[in-house]
Amino acid sequence: MIDRLNSLAPAVLGILRIVTGLLFVHFGLQKLFNFPVPYPMPLDALTTTAGVLELVGGALVLVGFLTRPAAFILSGMMAVGYWIGHFPMGFFPAQNMGTGAILFCFIYLYLVFAGPGAWSVDGQRNLPWR
Repeated sequence: MIDRLNSLAPAVLGILRIVTGLLFVHFGLQKLFNFPVPYPMPLDALTTTAGVLELVGGALVLVGFLTRPAAFILSGMMAVGYWIGHFPMGFFPAQNMGTGAILFCFIYLYLVFAGPGAWSVDGQRNLPWR
């Protein structure tokens, strides 16, 4: 049983990478292009920068190209986003609505160490940073 689960680990890691990248592309599209629904707050320089990082970084993670460096940057972005946007509203994530930011931060941090998993450009091209 454990051997079977271990053999599926690269595929499940690839699925985690793809879903996380899709979600970030979605958030970037919302901030920058009001698609699929309008972004509820006015854009400033910080929010615009976050939108660009979400769109470009999310796309890189989605296809698995430069996954580790992109995930490193996005993990840091989510840590900063938590401390700037969520933590001032309260200590507990249930209170400050920061659960998503924490999860994204640690999923991206995991991808820095685990790599892209299956179905990635990095893996297909056998690039040295994969």
